Amino acid sequence: MNVEFPLRLQVYLAKSGVGSRRFCETLIQSGRVKVNGKRVTELGTKVNEEDIVYVDDVLAEIENKTYYFALNKPRGYVCTNRDPNETAYARDLIDIEDKHLLFNVGRLDKDSQGLILFTNDGDFSNLITHPSSEIEKEYIVKTDLDILKKDMDLMYRGEIKPYRIKAFKLLSKNEASVILTEGKNREIRNMFEELGYRVKRLIRVRIGNIELEDLPSGKYRKLSSSEVRKLKELAGGKR
Repeated sequence: MNVEFPLRLQVYLAKSGVGSRRFCETLIQSGRVKVNGKRVTELGTKVNEEDIVYVDDVLAEIENKTYYFALNKPRGYVCTNRDPNETAYARDLIDIEDKHLLFNVGRLDKDSQGLILFTNDGDFSNLITHPSSEIEKEYIVKTDLDILKKDMDLMYRGEIKPYRIKAFKLLSKNEASVILTEGKNREIRNMFEELGYRVKRLIRVRIGNIELEDLPSGKYRKLSSSEVRKLKELAGGKR
C-alpha cells in the first residue's frame, strides 16, 4: 500500500484497517482517537509517519498488506466489531492472524445471512459503499405470504418511501430475487413489512460481480485480484 504523508487522520485510520473513512470520521468526532497522547476531534487534523495514533487505547498502524475476503455470514452474527451487547461477530469467522485489522464493507443485519465483504482497505470500502457508486446487491427474500407482483411493482416504482429497488424476479409463490443499489438500514425488511409481509429468510447472494455461489455458511474465501479490480471498475465507472 503506497502511502504519502502527511495524511488526514481519517484517511490514516482507514488505511490502518480501523474501518471505512466515514466510520473513522465518527470515531474522531466522538473523541475516541488520540494522536501522540492527545485526544483529537477535528476531522482536518493531519498526521505524519512518526506520529503515534490510538483508537480506544489500541494502536493504529498502517498495514502494508491488503486483504479482501468474501464471507457467507450465518444468521445471528453481527458485522460490527465492537458491541458490548453482542458475542457472535462475523469477523471472527475469518481465521487469519491479522483479522483484527479487518472490517466489513457495508452492512448485513443480524437476522440476515449471506455475502458480506471484509477488508483492511479503507479506500476500497469507501469506494464500494459510496451511494454514487450504485453497486448492485442481490438478495433472495422468502416471506410468510404469497408475494404479489403488484406489491413488487410498488417497490420498483419507489412508492414505499424512502426506498426503491432496481429490479426483481418472482422465484416462487413466496420467494423473490431483489436487487438494490443503495444500502439503507433494513431496507428490504421495511418494504415488505410495510406491505403486510413477514420476512422469514433474507440471503444476500451477490455484490457487484462477487457472487455467493456455493460458499458454505460460516466459511470465507479470498477475493482474486481480478475480482477486486472488476469491483473497483464497477464502482469507479459510476462516480
